[in-house]
Amino acid sequence: MNLRKYCWAIRALFFKFRLGKCGNFTYIGKTTNISNNAKNIRIGNKVRIYPGLRAEIVDSKGRITIGDDVSIGQNLQITSYKGNLKIGSQVTIAANVLISNNDHTYSELDKSILRQPLVYKKTSIDEGCFIGYGSVILAGVQLGKHCVVGANSVVKAGKYDDYCVLVGSPARVVKKYNKKTNEWESVK
Repeated sequence: MNLRKYCWAIRALFFKFRLGKCGNFTYIGKTTNISNNAKNIRIGNKVRIYPGLRAEIVDSKGRITIGDDVSIGQNLQITSYKGNLKIGSQVTIAANVLISNNDHTYSELDKSILRQPLVYKKTSIDEGCFIGYGSVILAGVQLGKHCVVGANSVVKAGKYDDYCVLVGSPARVVKKYNKKTNEWESVK
């Protein structure tokens, strides 16, 4: 392990006191922002977070839970409002990704979006998923186990089955693994 990663491991020790949980053998690169409600962030064991993390808990009811053995690339922005935004174990998240469980309403047309209330939508990424570079996971996305999200995809609200591949903007399922035939099948 090089000197920089030792510094990251020491930084993780600092976060053990600041966060609700920061597991063993976790290292955290230089962050840009961790919200005031940092006690509502729980990070598992063997999590590698590269520099540029921005983790925001919008209100005291929001939570972010990250499982064990997760790798998070540079410049992740993750935002939680009211409920728990869950990232399962053994997930890989590439760089420049946005994940959120909240969105603004747009019901008063004469008001700026920033002046409209937030809404919470259950958002989760199950174990073994891969989130490609530059992807956006919008509020209300529920990815099943071992899903792959292609680079620069925008995944909109919905429940996605285990073992599927999503690509595009908006993302759509292009492949699913059929456990009966043990083969990948294209989806049209």
